[in-house]
Amino acid sequence: MIKPVIAMLFLVALELTSYQEKIIARQGNVSFFSYTSVENIKAENNQVLSIIDLENSKIAVSMLMNAFVFEKALMREHFNESYIESDIYPKATFEGEIIDFNPLQEGSQTKMVKGVFTMRGISKELEIKTKIEKLNDKYILSGVFEAVVNDYDIKIPPLLAGNIAKTILVNFRFEYDPYEN
Repeated sequence: MIKPVIAMLFLVALELTSYQEKIIARQGNVSFFSYTSVENIKAENNQVLSIIDLENSKIAVSMLMNAFVFEKALMREHFNESYIESDIYPKATFEGEIIDFNPLQEGSQTKMVKGVFTMRGISKELEIKTKIEKLNDKYILSGVFEAVVNDYDIKIPPLLAGNIAKTILVNFRFEYDPYEN
């Protein structure tokens, strides 16, 4: 009876050490979409950095705001110079925790990610329903959340108010690899 228990404890210990403590996504994807009857605005950023500490389920995301690519150059210029002011606020960040996350579970799990999103120097607490897929040592996180333009003190001139939605739909997808120092 003792031998099977010891063997089981050995297997559990082996499983617990089979994953890296930290994983990193160096080219995560964040895109947003603004729908109005006047004009749709879509932009994508494929240079988003994210790290997850698998021991405590902490997650951090950092993205350069001027890395968003738009359909029209003028949209990018307005976004960076007038709305986001990326010369003053070059990054947006998210710091949080994946609630009830089991990093050893293979396959798919849906979890809430709670944390603080900071853009234009303004921080707001968010809860984001996130799909987490694990296959071997590869993790993929994806999800959608809404950002309210007024929450981040983004000033839109009255003349253009009909061109930009009051709530922006934000999509994200991060593919993580083991982090190596």
